[in-house]
Amino acid sequence: MEYNFRDLEAKWQLRWREQQTYKTVTGGEKPKYYVLDMFPYPSGAGLHVGHPLGYIASDIVARYKRLKGFNVLHPMGYDAFGLPAEQYAIQTGQHPKITTEQNIARYREQLDKIGFSFDWDREVRTSDPEYYKWTQWIFVQLFHSWYDNKTQKAAPILKLIAEFEKSGNQNVDSACDATLPFSAEDWKSKNEQEQQQILLNYRLAYLSEAWVNWCAGLGTVLANDEVKDGVSERGGYPVERRRMPQWSLRITAYAERLLSDLETLDWTDSIKEAQRNWIGKSEGTSIRFKLKNQDEFIEVFTTRPDTIFGVSFVTLAPEHELVNLITTDAQKSKVEEYVSIAKNRSERERQTEVKRISGEFTGAYVVHPFTGKDIPVWIGDYVLAGYGTGAVMAVPAHDSRDFAFATHFDLPKPQVIEPPADATTAGFENESWDEKEGKLIHSDFLNGLDVKPAIRKAIDEIEKLNFGKGRINYRLRDAAFGRQRYWGEPIPIYYKDGMPYTLAEDELPLILPAIDKFQPTETGEPPLARAKDWKYKGEYEYEYTTMPGWAGSSWYFLRYMDAKNDKALVSPEAVAYWKNVDFYIGGAEHATGHLLYVRFWTKFLFDLGIIPLNEPAQKLINQGMIQGVSDKVYIQKVQSNSLPISKSESILLDDDQNVFYWSADVVDLGIHRNPEILKYQLLLQNTAEAFLENFYIKNVPIEDVKENKLDIITYSEKSQEKKIVFVCKGGYWYKNKFTPIDSDDNSINHDFLTFSEVEKMSKSKWNVVSPDDIILQYGADTLRLYEMFLGPLEQSKPWSTQGISGVHNFLRRFWRLFHDKENKLQLSEEGGSAAELKSLHKTIKKIEEDIDRFSFNTCISTFMICVNELTDLNCKKRSVLEPLVVLLAPFAPHFCEELWELLGHKESVSKASFPKWNEAYLVEDNFEYPVSVNGKVRFKMNLSLKLSKEEIEQTVMSSDELSKYLQGSPKKVIVVPGRIVNVVI
Repeated sequence: MEYNFRDLEAKWQLRWREQQTYKTVTGGEKPKYYVLDMFPYPSGAGLHVGHPLGYIASDIVARYKRLKGFNVLHPMGYDAFGLPAEQYAIQTGQHPKITTEQNIARYREQLDKIGFSFDWDREVRTSDPEYYKWTQWIFVQLFHSWYDNKTQKAAPILKLIAEFEKSGNQNVDSACDATLPFSAEDWKSKNEQEQQQILLNYRLAYLSEAWVNWCAGLGTVLANDEVKDGVSERGGYPVERRRMPQWSLRITAYAERLLSDLETLDWTDSIKEAQRNWIGKSEGTSIRFKLKNQDEFIEVFTTRPDTIFGVSFVTLAPEHELVNLITTDAQKSKVEEYVSIAKNRSERERQTEVKRISGEFTGAYVVHPFTGKDIPVWIGDYVLAGYGTGAVMAVPAHDSRDFAFATHFDLPKPQVIEPPADATTAGFENESWDEKEGKLIHSDFLNGLDVKPAIRKAIDEIEKLNFGKGRINYRLRDAAFGRQRYWGEPIPIYYKDGMPYTLAEDELPLILPAIDKFQPTETGEPPLARAKDWKYKGEYEYEYTTMPGWAGSSWYFLRYMDAKNDKALVSPEAVAYWKNVDFYIGGAEHATGHLLYVRFWTKFLFDLGIIPLNEPAQKLINQGMIQGVSDKVYIQKVQSNSLPISKSESILLDDDQNVFYWSADVVDLGIHRNPEILKYQLLLQNTAEAFLENFYIKNVPIEDVKENKLDIITYSEKSQEKKIVFVCKGGYWYKNKFTPIDSDDNSINHDFLTFSEVEKMSKSKWNVVSPDDIILQYGADTLRLYEMFLGPLEQSKPWSTQGISGVHNFLRRFWRLFHDKENKLQLSEEGGSAAELKSLHKTIKKIEEDIDRFSFNTCISTFMICVNELTDLNCKKRSVLEPLVVLLAPFAPHFCEELWELLGHKESVSKASFPKWNEAYLVEDNFEYPVSVNGKVRFKMNLSLKLSKEEIEQTVMSSDELSKYLQGSPKKVIVVPGRIVNVVI
């Protein structure tokens, strides 16, 4: 049988499925190894060739570890709730469950074709009630827990209630929203509703009024990481900041642990740094500035209390609760208008767009706590309501954003630090001095101190005078949890007397109810408000928001350990055996969102003693992106029904609006001023400059392009734009008819050229390559090998099939090592030669080392070298070739299963043992000595490394090669065994 990859791969995929080859059993004597891929969301478009990159890498590791004697857990499931299915439901009326199941079936079909060794018996789906029962259960635990700062752990809320009944809250040190002090008697005197309101300030899952990112287009609240440049990351809808009741999780309680425990993880520096920046720890002090002629204070947090004497104004976030209270009548209309505009900009925009400066004066003043001077109060959207106190003391001379604001509004910039003599600064008229270096000036009791001791002394004085206190602050915000949408986990809450209560554990899961439409109600309530007769015990309203997409993906690694357990989210025995993930792989885009949330939930479950793990994954790798190569054209809509083409003719178009596509060689940004092509731009009756201002760029399907030439007829037939004029150098195409343009250059043809650009592979960019097409043409094993061969795993690289035939031919050469010319198995039982064993064992060593450091691309190169060497040696020996089958099996499993069976083995190759390399076969017996005459290499001699210096010298001196250069006896012969021979004459 020849290497028929289609039949062979179908055969083994069926065999693996029938025999449950990769089914994993918890426990046993083997050491465990847990390999995990980040949860995929199954889209209707299915997988493109970029998606399997990480899956192939994890599958290689999983298969390799099995061969190394490990009990490997390698599961797969689906992040099955989410907006795309819901948006499709809104558009079509089809239930998101149907869409999701169809998408999952498509994903499963594609994953099976690639030959992954997943234990499908452990598959989970976040939309399955048997799964989200436990997501709801975790929420219930969060609701009934608080964070004790004394123990730095979460604890049951009943413990807090007992403390309130005993001593009130005066001895409680908790991560919570500010509450007034109360005694035990005060607590006992409150009714149930009042007590529940107080407890909401302490719960780890709580309901409160909060500033949220409201997206009207999606009808839901979005997390900060779901908003980009003021629009939703999915769909590109406008997002505005709005204050509304919102379920949140108190992740901020875990900020310090999330930060410090990064040091224990084998994660990339870039991922760790992204998390550090997102958590944003800063040490400083709070300072209270009293409002002039009012009893209110403005509290600020600053990391630079040493600059207190450099404050020239205070800035509030536009959303700050004091803005309405302190704004004077004269400034009210301007401030209200500014607040209205500012609230529609996302926090991310406000943080990143540092060059955009805006603000308004409130008309109010605060009193400087040391000097007693009046300090004006402004509002500016560079200050964020959710960070610190939502107010900053502005020190323009020593903070770049304050400097830009002060410069824009012509506010004072008093200097209070003298930079070191060797500092390079353009001066305080042009820039601020932000460094924590220099000596304090114009600062009363701080004068003459260096910055660091000045910070400490300033905090001491502020605390002494009782208008502030040293503290640590974090940029991290509590995680917005509720989503005003349908297709998500129902939050297991009902309301009694306006207060939230959780369902009992034995009442879970709270099943997602049926509704008639998947949109918000006509009065703006979330879709779940449409559910008929959906009340707790027929009396109390349920919560109408659902959980965010990240809820189900924050603990799925635990469920894989014990996927069918209906008594607990995971059994103590299963989690004690599998522990945390040994190798986790996924996209770097999850650096902050998913990875912070899963770490937070893991630590919470650890605090309650539910799991023995403080971190979810010890080793994390982010695979790079396989990018698409897009084909693009220039495009412009033209309003004219008679356009000049040349001096002698014009084109009469039958519509008053046509879409003009421009060949890349016509509208080249580098040559558009060339008068020779100006006539093409005159088609638009514009100047060249006007043309370039008005055209835009459009992607065209890559399947309609060959060697950057667009198939105009094929593309025209599928295009929604029916009135297309394709302008190229030789003329123009209209309604599939070509009309030439006068030209003296006979070399100009009528090919319509596109231009290429490497960018993210996406259906919207028409540059998607399906793995199905590659598998049909070359096979799954070739796809697996080729994706690894493209380059280092962690680097992004453009997709190209230029080298794929070479990888496919490698498999065919490997196959031929085992077969004769009639394609019959032909192997001898004799031992390998020294050269053959050397090739084998250096390959074993290199493959093992490279897999251990996840360098899969170099593995493929090593295999190719080995096959070439053994082909040249005409090796047909079982003892040499059989270990190579095991070695290649993690990379090309179908291919190797077939060879393994042909070699007479009854069990799967996955049950074999990884071969061991022997150092003895790698020791070099000979060395090719460079022989120099007077320091210049003249020839080389291959000599045994066992020869002595004298024997080496004697052999070289008697050689014919040296006799050409000798005239009598040499002055000296220098021999360095294993390195060089130099003859001095």
